[in-house]
Amino acid sequence: MMTHHDVLETIKREKLVAILRGVPMERLEGVVGALVRGGVRILEFTFDHDKPERVQENAAKIHRAVELYGDSVLVGCGTALTVQDVEAACDAGACLVISPNVDLGVIRRTRQLGMVSMPGALTPTEIVAAYQAGADIVKLFPAGELGLGYIKAVRGPLGYIPMSAVGGVKPENVKEFLDAGVCGFGVGGQLVLSSAVKSGDDAAIEARAREFTQAIAQWEGKA
Repeated sequence: MMTHHDVLETIKREKLVAILRGVPMERLEGVVGALVRGGVRILEFTFDHDKPERVQENAAKIHRAVELYGDSVLVGCGTALTVQDVEAACDAGACLVISPNVDLGVIRRTRQLGMVSMPGALTPTEIVAAYQAGADIVKLFPAGELGLGYIKAVRGPLGYIPMSAVGGVKPENVKEFLDAGVCGFGVGGQLVLSSAVKSGDDAAIEARAREFTQAIAQWEGKA
């Protein structure tokens, strides 16, 4: 069983979080297998708050992913908006909780349960509030719209706070985001290609994953 410290260090080392949004259970094994073969080691299964059965559905996906790949990947939940979401994810085996917003109750419950907390924030006030509440990494969201200039500007006075970016990250600009000072990033549609999920083209997902992981390796000087 990995400790909170181990999980956090793994996230910072691997840098890439694959966001699995709307992947049906019958495609989970194929999609996750493709991501793992492509070098991805951190998965985020998002809660769909449009569905009344969101908690049970997402908890089942998390549990299945942990069951299949728990020895080789970290499994977390995304779009966690309530304490109920956090607790269900924890019960299913998640070790990471990601949100699009700053909810102090969600952050505190995540930390109480020993999981890594990664809430989303936009402004310096939100970033600091999230970190003071116990966030391990603050997710700058939406990073693509904010732009690299904004990220660099915010990290000037707040560089002591670990930050990740979600939105707008592609293999071609991985270097620019990492140079801006983020410790990692989450990627959804640019990585977990919706057309490939629907068509069953796991090879395309694996190839896309390799583009991202190779871009990270190049930035680190390993490729």
